[in-house]
Amino acid sequence: MPFCDVGITQSNVDAALNNGIQIFYRTYGHGPTKVLLIIGLAGTHDSWDPQIKGLTGTDRPNDDESMGFDREPGVGQNEVGGIEVCAFDNRGMGRSSVPTKKSDYTTRIMAKDAIALLDHLRWKKAHVFGHSMGAMIACKLVAMVPDRILSLALLNVTGGGFECFPKLDRKTLSIAIRFLKAKTPEQRAAVDLDTHYSEEYLEEYVGSNTRRAILYQEYVKGITTSVMQANYGFDGQINACWTHKMAQTETELIRSSGFHVSVIHGRQDVIAEINHARRLAEKLQPVARMVELHGGHLVSHERKEEVNQALLDLIKASEMKMSLHDWNNFPKKSSGGSSRTIIEGETNIILVKLHFYLLYLFSLFMMVIKYGRSALQRLKPARIGASLT
Repeated sequence: MPFCDVGITQSNVDAALNNGIQIFYRTYGHGPTKVLLIIGLAGTHDSWDPQIKGLTGTDRPNDDESMGFDREPGVGQNEVGGIEVCAFDNRGMGRSSVPTKKSDYTTRIMAKDAIALLDHLRWKKAHVFGHSMGAMIACKLVAMVPDRILSLALLNVTGGGFECFPKLDRKTLSIAIRFLKAKTPEQRAAVDLDTHYSEEYLEEYVGSNTRRAILYQEYVKGITTSVMQANYGFDGQINACWTHKMAQTETELIRSSGFHVSVIHGRQDVIAEINHARRLAEKLQPVARMVELHGGHLVSHERKEEVNQALLDLIKASEMKMSLHDWNNFPKKSSGGSSRTIIEGETNIILVKLHFYLLYLFSLFMMVIKYGRSALQRLKPARIGASLT
């Protein structure tokens, strides 16, 4: 199995901190165009399956080619040849190492894991695509080694911290309560579906069954048969999301480095609000293109054809050296419009912080209820049955 020993390619300080850390990865396809895929919270490398097949024409890893090569005709080719993709498990998930200290998980540390993987693969430059937490990691990676980046795609991204919290409404509150109560694979699968996909997509019929019914069975099977994420890994990755923040200098570095950026988001995403992605895309002008699709947090699965085309368009724009003026799809704004945007942005930040405070109060309320019930159960007198003697 292919593993990257993170400490081997790093400097003395980083190598000492990452001694023994291994990142599991797989490569797919062949060609001079290299693409690094960085998955999000609690995801594994195969969460990218729709994009792997869409970009390379195969979902069979290169280390499993003893069975032959089965690329679809016409897929995985571009103007300069084929595409090779690498997808991996972040630290704390899948087959990669699981550090036990929460401080060992930050988006900067995980970006260094990705850079070590690029070195391990001997890829001098690559297109970098990230989803959710993986997009946060991608931003850090790009700010650290901008000279190694050909293009950047950010799928369902937020700015980390309080932006990781969903909007406060009846649906998200219902999902949060059901998530806290979920104890079985069946309960967890039902919650995950509402978290990952739009309601319209789930209620569409595929033959005689709704897509919800079909995916539900797949999710239950997957949760039942897979190894669940270790608590250390989940808590650590949550810490990475919560502590993530892009400094203005880092954002400016990405904006001024000259490569093309695509920000792709589902309008019905209940985890990562689309307004956060729009603001980030505006900050990255004039190099960013905003792609909004009808879909949820896993828009990469829900609208895989559109997402794959957007990624191929990004690769093509980079290779053809398309002008940023032609790539950018944001309307030109007057100075008055810019002032309104700043005011609206500041207002949105205040509202988001208020929303976070309300969510914090709600979580405390749920915790009080949970521990209150436990305390009451301990205080109840035990029932004594009739004596047998």
